[in-house]
Amino acid sequence: MRSIGRGTRAQLAFASMAMVLVALVGVGSATAEKPVTVEAGNLEFTFDGGFAPKKLPKKKMAPITLSASGEIETKDGIHPPALTSAIVETDKNGAVFVKGLPVCKSGKLQSRTTAAAKNACPKSIIGSGKTTVEVQFPEQKPILVNSALTVFNGGQRGGTTTFYIHAFFTAPISGAIVTTVKIKKIHSGRYGLKSVATIPKIANGSGSVLSFDLKIGKRYTYKGKKVSVLSARCADGKLQARASALFADGTKASADIIRTCTPQG
Repeated sequence: MRSIGRGTRAQLAFASMAMVLVALVGVGSATAEKPVTVEAGNLEFTFDGGFAPKKLPKKKMAPITLSASGEIETKDGIHPPALTSAIVETDKNGAVFVKGLPVCKSGKLQSRTTAAAKNACPKSIIGSGKTTVEVQFPEQKPILVNSALTVFNGGQRGGTTTFYIHAFFTAPISGAIVTTVKIKKIHSGRYGLKSVATIPKIANGSGSVLSFDLKIGKRYTYKGKKVSVLSARCADGKLQARASALFADGTKASADIIRTCTPQG
C-alpha cells in the first residue's frame, strides 16, 4: 500500500460516476478516440470508457457491453474532496432493460463483504470491477485502500430503474459502501435517460474514491427471448451525453461527451 504526498500526480477517479456511466449505454470511447478531460477549480477530470460492439444497427436496438473508467487529480497534489452526487443525461438511442431480472435490495448489501454480497444476490449481478479510495485523517498521510466493485440490479418501479454498486473496504476503514443510482426516461432533445447517483460518505467524509475500472454487460432470457441490460443503436454515427458531478467542497464539474459509432443496415 503506498501513500500520496503533495505534488504527486495520482490517478484519481470517482467510482460512483462509473455507476452513472452504466446508463450511458454506448457513450464511451474506442481506442482510437481520446478521453474527455474537464477542469473544475483545483480538480481535473478525465473520462474514458468503451462499448462493444462499435458497429450497431441504425434502427433496432442491439446488446452492448460497456466499460467505464475515469481519472481525477488535484492540480496541487492535495487530497481531493469527496464526490457526493453525479448526474448524467444520455442519448435517446441507448436503453436500459431489467424486466424479468432478479432484484437485489439495498438491505442485503449493507455491512457485507464482497463475497457475502455476491452470495446474497448472485442472479442480480450485472457488472464488476475494482476501485481504490484515498483516506486522509487529520495530520496523517493519505492511505490507499482497495476494493472490488459489484453492480446489482435494484429493479424497476414507477418508471425508475435502480442500480446498486457495492464496495467493501478494510483497514484503516472497514465496512461496505453502497451507491444508489436512479435512472428515469426523459424527453430533452437528444437525451432520453437521466441518471442520478447518490454517494454515501466514506470514513465519515475522510475518504475519496480515487480510481475505478468497471464493466457492465448482462444478457438473459425474458419471456423466451434473449435480452440485454444495456442496448443501443447508431442512428446518425454518434452517441452523446452530458454529465455533472458535485463534490463535498461545493466544486461542480460538467462535461459533454460525444462518441462515434458505425451504423449498420
